[in-house]
Amino acid sequence: MERIIFHIDVNSAFLSWIAVKMVREGKPDLRLVPSVVSGDPEDRRSIITAASIPAKKLGIKTAQPVSMALRTCPSLVIVGGDWGWYKECSEGFISICRKYSPVLQQFSIDECFIDMSFRCYGQDPVEVATRLKDEIRTTLGFTVNVGVGSNKLLAKMASDFEKPDKVHTLWESEVQEKMWPLGVRDLLWVGKKTEARLTSYGIRTIGDLATIDITMLTRLVGRNAAIQLHEYANGRDDSPVETEVAEAKSYSAERTFSKDLTDPVDIDRALFNVACIVAHRIRRDHFRASTVSMFIKYTDFSVAQKQCQVPQPTDVTAMILNEARRMLHEVWDGVSPLRQVGLGVSKLTHENYEQMSLFEDPRMEYYREWDRQYDEKRALAEDARMLAYERK
Repeated sequence: MERIIFHIDVNSAFLSWIAVKMVREGKPDLRLVPSVVSGDPEDRRSIITAASIPAKKLGIKTAQPVSMALRTCPSLVIVGGDWGWYKECSEGFISICRKYSPVLQQFSIDECFIDMSFRCYGQDPVEVATRLKDEIRTTLGFTVNVGVGSNKLLAKMASDFEKPDKVHTLWESEVQEKMWPLGVRDLLWVGKKTEARLTSYGIRTIGDLATIDITMLTRLVGRNAAIQLHEYANGRDDSPVETEVAEAKSYSAERTFSKDLTDPVDIDRALFNVACIVAHRIRRDHFRASTVSMFIKYTDFSVAQKQCQVPQPTDVTAMILNEARRMLHEVWDGVSPLRQVGLGVSKLTHENYEQMSLFEDPRMEYYREWDRQYDEKRALAEDARMLAYERK
């Protein structure tokens, strides 16, 4: 049976989602005028995180400073983001997609893959994709593009064709016609540096990349990259739609201060808070960590960081915190103002074995009991859907 993969991508997600909320409040639709979402609408130094189609037509782009966009369009409408609302919208569209196929892989907050190979049996995949697209628009108020292809790569490429609110196909038989004329930068995973290197050797389109001798391509980008790029340029990708969430390789948390801190007590309290969060998360997922790392960020955004190995894997908050405190004294002079502190753990294991030590901290039982009570309180406060989203 031929594989049928859908890639569903929300059109201008952050701006569309804010627009839906404002329309429900009786306000004008941001999607119809030049508008952007930024971190702080009052700060002209903020960076644009999303732009409407009318704004994009004026040349306004994401990651552009707001001040630059205002020079392009003085009447630009600028609004702030709302992560709580984004989460609700993301869960809504994922829930609808899951109705069409349980074999779903969330690729990011605003896009996912679903394997429709069996679900589309006896049906036109384009008609099914159109029903999915229209249901999301009717139910949730925002639009998506749906790419339909015979693998994840082609489905993803197809969803990036003309927007918004469209369904596009890219089957293996259509690769030469629809994909090869595109520039190499349009190929998935090709960044600016790779594009510059390829174009400097006359490889400007995906078709050029697909037909070049693999030996020459290896000289340009290395063996592994050459093989992957050549396969992708020819539309070949056998990666599955992964329904299982991969296990985390590390956990981290950080705290950004509302005002720069110099008081060691306040900074230690912040470090304590992030240690509690990180330790709780690894206990929740039944891990222990062998490496602890921490960092501090100064007011000029420079960073100092350090990591260490613990004698044996641990999930005890106090043990993680004490290592972080020790490293803080090594990287911070005790007087320079700080704007952020962070802590992470890595080298994770599910093993419960603990080596007995004659010098074990006599307060260890107290530490573990404190952790148990902390976990119980967090479990009562945490929403199960939020946990599932966080793991994704």
